[in-house]
Amino acid sequence: MRKIKVLAIFVIAVLATTSVKAQGFSTGADIVSSYVWRGVPQEATKGTPNIQPYVSFNTGGLTVGTWASSSFLGNVKEVDLYATYAFSSALSLTLTDYNWGFNNSYFKYSKGGDHMFEATLAYAGGESFPIIASVNTFFAGADTLSTGKNAFSTYAELSYPITANAKVFLGASLTESAMVYGTTGFGITNVGIKVSKSIAITDKFSLPVYGILSANPYSGNAFFVAGITL
Repeated sequence: MRKIKVLAIFVIAVLATTSVKAQGFSTGADIVSSYVWRGVPQEATKGTPNIQPYVSFNTGGLTVGTWASSSFLGNVKEVDLYATYAFSSALSLTLTDYNWGFNNSYFKYSKGGDHMFEATLAYAGGESFPIIASVNTFFAGADTLSTGKNAFSTYAELSYPITANAKVFLGASLTESAMVYGTTGFGITNVGIKVSKSIAITDKFSLPVYGILSANPYSGNAFFVAGITL
C-alpha cells in the first residue's frame, strides 16, 4: 500500500513535468535563526541557524517540489517532497513525503523506514474575511504509537492578517502524537505572531526579513525566530 502511495505521487510529478501548460520552475531559500515547526523545535539546542532551500515546478493548478532544512552545525537534516493541487484560489490539497530521521537509506519506503506521509487540506478566505485554515494528517509511514499502530497525528491551524505585514496564528495537535507533536491528546502547540518587512538594499533590490514570536502552551516553551528570504 505504501509503495502505491509513493507511486501515485511520482505519477503526479511526471504528469506535471510533461504538461503543455507548464509555467516553469522556481527556487529560493530561507535562513532562520532556529528551526521551529508547528511549535516543536527540530534540534536539541533550540537555537541553531538553519538554511531551508526549495525547488518547485508549477503547471496550472498543480505544484510539485522539494523542501529541505539543514542546520549550520550539521545536526538537523530534512528532505521533503510534496505535490499541491489548487482547486481554486481558496482551496488546495497537498500530499507531503517527510523524511527527517535519516536512520535508514532515504530510499527505504518499506516498514521500518523514516518516511512519513501527510495530507493537508487548506482554505484561504476572501478579502472580506481573510482567515486561513488548514488540517494536516499523517496517514502512513513512521508516525506510530507505542502499540506499533499508525498514530494519524493531526494538526489544525488558523491564521489571520491583522495588518498588511503581520498575522496571528493558532495551531493545535488534535490527537495523541508521541513522535511528531509530543502530545497525549488534544493540545495547543503553536500560538503567536509573524511580522514581515522588506529592507531596501539598493534602488532595485530589497531583502525580505521576518520575525516570529510564538509559544507552545502544551510543552511550556516559547520561541523567537528571525528569518531572511533569499
